[in-house]
Amino acid sequence: MNRYRNTSARTRLALLASIVLAGPPGVALAQETQDTGAMMMPKPEITFTSWTGTYMRSQMLGFVRPYESANGVRVNVAHYNGGIGEIRDQVESANVVWDVVDLTQADSLRACQEGLLENLSDVGLPDGADGTPAAEDFVDGALNDCGVGVIVWSTAFAYNQDAYGDNPPTTIADFFNTDDYPGPRAIRNDPTVIMEWALMADGVAREDVYPMLETEEGVEQALAKMNSIRSGLQIWQAGREPVRLLNAGEVAMASIWTGTGADASREDGANFSIVFDGQVIELDLFGIPKGSRYKEEAIDFIRFASSSESLANMAKHLPNGPTRQSSLGLLPDEILALLPNSPAYQDKISIRSDADWWSRNHARLEEAFQAWLTEAVRQGAAGTTR
Repeated sequence: MNRYRNTSARTRLALLASIVLAGPPGVALAQETQDTGAMMMPKPEITFTSWTGTYMRSQMLGFVRPYESANGVRVNVAHYNGGIGEIRDQVESANVVWDVVDLTQADSLRACQEGLLENLSDVGLPDGADGTPAAEDFVDGALNDCGVGVIVWSTAFAYNQDAYGDNPPTTIADFFNTDDYPGPRAIRNDPTVIMEWALMADGVAREDVYPMLETEEGVEQALAKMNSIRSGLQIWQAGREPVRLLNAGEVAMASIWTGTGADASREDGANFSIVFDGQVIELDLFGIPKGSRYKEEAIDFIRFASSSESLANMAKHLPNGPTRQSSLGLLPDEILALLPNSPAYQDKISIRSDADWWSRNHARLEEAFQAWLTEAVRQGAAGTTR
């Protein structure tokens, strides 16, 4: 039977009175929510999108978890494989689900030029740990209209420690010198780095590399130099592949991301050494997709994540260089020795990758590079892989 119908008349009247005084269903809850204000409303959860693997781990431990603890919020984390295609799709469909994205410098510039990112030129970043104003503390290229620097990273080459005994390679020219340093090489499936290396190894000054690559003659010169490493050439895609190839002795030398390589060199069974001469230095930057629903929260996250302390903490978990000069002073010597922008390597030959130049020329050189690879595979030794 109905519980209400079993109550006494007096009880029924009391119940009716309480309902009338309380008002329609939900009014009391709404009033309570209105009275308590923000205390009843959960804080927005932003989504931070970055690369996966050990790099994401360094960011989780370096600044994502500390930010959550300091602010009492949750940061959703997603991963992607780079590029701006997914950002373009989200912005153009008005369905932006990422709030902060870790972008290469070239992608940051391209996305900014296409209007896919929020303007961050006046977000008011904190001073460095040593008091240096932010505009002076970040390395060149780490701040643009739509980006705030995350890391300085580089591609260098490494060699198998059993390959050359007491006469290991020491310069970028040695990477292409298969007479004195025989053995198969491995390079990444991309024209960046290898084409700069080829020209530098062929005697072209750093400041002339990109003007040379503007010309067909310069491209042909680079490809001709690359012909010296055709035999047994291996191609890698993911960052840990050259580590495996070197440790297994499948190649004698390989291009390698220095952060990944430095981290792997500390593992048991590591059998390779990194040569920083000739390294090609690049940057990653934070960006906010245009139309983020949580723009202010995303900016607050970037301010925290790009502080001197946060960038130094990240480097302790994976030796990529911090984009703030003041962060270097917060790191121990054993970490500094592994960073691409370590003061210890200032006298080594290096070149800063021209992200703007590559954003305009990548398609042209990718076509030339892939044609060269096809020829290399056709003429290479048995076992050559793509």
